[in-house]
Amino acid sequence: MEELTLEQILLQSLEEQKQINRKLSQLLEPPMGFCEPPGVVWIYANRAHAGMLWYGIKDGEPFAYLHNAVRGYLTGLKFERVERRGKEVIKLQTFLSCNYVIESGHDSHFSKGLLSAIATVPPGMLQDTPVTIVPQAGSDENVLFCRVYLGDVSLEGLYNEDTDFRAVAKAALAAVGKPKE
Repeated sequence: MEELTLEQILLQSLEEQKQINRKLSQLLEPPMGFCEPPGVVWIYANRAHAGMLWYGIKDGEPFAYLHNAVRGYLTGLKFERVERRGKEVIKLQTFLSCNYVIESGHDSHFSKGLLSAIATVPPGMLQDTPVTIVPQAGSDENVLFCRVYLGDVSLEGLYNEDTDFRAVAKAALAAVGKPKE
């Protein structure tokens, strides 16, 4: 049996590594065939459309996202003035690493729950652990709440009418850092 030189062993190891990298790359590529074009996915979190907790808009028409939750690394929070239905309004835009942006009314229960939960997270922790955002219908057909999980731990986003949301928003923004659009 022929003994391999150090150079041969290294070359063999490099070839094995290339094969592993090729297989990993194939697993991470988007699937072939019909798919959605690359880009940001906008999710609107409100109950403006009958039976939908959150929805997208395609060709000017709303469609329901049927998933119960969305998971990703929280990369930014931003309050933005936008025009919706002919009026200027303020929206909370929540940026996730998976190229999703969740938009909700800045003073909605959804936003208040999300901000209150994120405000409890120590700065720096969100870079290492993904969040899961879950819309929850309220008993009133117009109310949408938000639950947030850091990893598998539910964050308690408690608030009431006396809550200082400017302070809560500042703490949440500090926990997340600058948005990466």
